[in-house]
Amino acid sequence: MRAQLAFTLIVTLAAGAGHVLAQEGGNAPVLSLELNGAEPSERGCRLTFVAANRLGQDIARAAYEVALFGKDGLVKRLTVLDFKVLPESETKVRQFVIPDMDCADLGRVLINDATACDGPETAACMRQLETAARGALAFGK
Repeated sequence: MRAQLAFTLIVTLAAGAGHVLAQEGGNAPVLSLELNGAEPSERGCRLTFVAANRLGQDIARAAYEVALFGKDGLVKRLTVLDFKVLPESETKVRQFVIPDMDCADLGRVLINDATACDGPETAACMRQLETAARGALAFGK
């Protein structure tokens, strides 16, 4: 019992020290996703994302359920985008084609939930997610 309590205390202190160090350095651990573009393709709308993993460890697999809203504000589709492996301290570009979807009809992309987050604490892929967008299409969580 005492060993378990000591272990819990050490883990808690180590986690707190890591959080303080991240804050002192001015860079809190984050996973950033930028919607970099939406372009028509032969099969549908191609969404391009730039992903940067700054969580302090590799992500073996990250996948997100996204809601695609039309310009009318109605949800047009729910789908899962699998960003696959996101190594720590690296930036990756990922493209996804949304079949039979016209980019001109899209108004907003919403990250609904993380369906996979293999590597860091499961909730980190949502809690420490930062989103940004280039262009007119809104993107967020």
